[in-house]
Amino acid sequence: MTDMKIEDYLAQGGKLTNPSNVPARYRAELMRLMATFVDSELAGAAGFADVINAGPGIKERIAAAKIVMEKTDNADKVLKIMGEFGANTEKYANHHPWADRLPRDADIGTNRTEGDMRLAVFNYPLAGWSDAVVMNLLMGLAVGVQMKEFTGISYAPLAEAFREIAPVEARHAELAAEGLERTSADNRQASVDYWWPRVAASFGKDVSTRATQLEAYGLRKASNADLREEWAATATKALEKFGLTAPKG
Repeated sequence: MTDMKIEDYLAQGGKLTNPSNVPARYRAELMRLMATFVDSELAGAAGFADVINAGPGIKERIAAAKIVMEKTDNADKVLKIMGEFGANTEKYANHHPWADRLPRDADIGTNRTEGDMRLAVFNYPLAGWSDAVVMNLLMGLAVGVQMKEFTGISYAPLAEAFREIAPVEARHAELAAEGLERTSADNRQASVDYWWPRVAASFGKDVSTRATQLEAYGLRKASNADLREEWAATATKALEKFGLTAPKG
């Protein structure tokens, strides 16, 4: 079966079920998608682990520890599928210092650092508990938007894994909202202003040739711009409950 026939099949909503019938270019895009998710989950978990003991109470620390554990488990679910494509799963999680961060005033846009595929937002450090809660709320809502795409992708085993992961990630956003209710109002808006453009950048550029290819392969449906717009509307409503506002522009 040629790549074009595969593309036609996928364009009609077809599903692939194992590595043996996956063409090379599709495999490359699938591996990139999985690596981005795994690396982002591992980096996110590592960053949040550093602020567990900054939680103002036992309940908050338990919630933070739960998030760290579950994000690591979510990464493992997808990493196992990467292993079916030949990834060295035993070494993968240890190949990069996931807790490393750039200076807080760094501005890398959508760029990735050498050696891992984490979304750029996970290269920035958290500045205390309240800041961590704001970041996790905004990013949790972004993940929720992305999960609507991931749970319907054309590689069936990965779509199934994401269907298991989606409600777990949704609960993380809920925990962040609950945590925000119990934080001081001081500096919360400053944290929103800081994290908003960095989370927004995680959706990628509005004009993307890769996005077109992903759509052809059934690995996504909505455009970067549409996903970002959906997130912005959802996040704006979530912030309004706490008297916070989304930055303009």
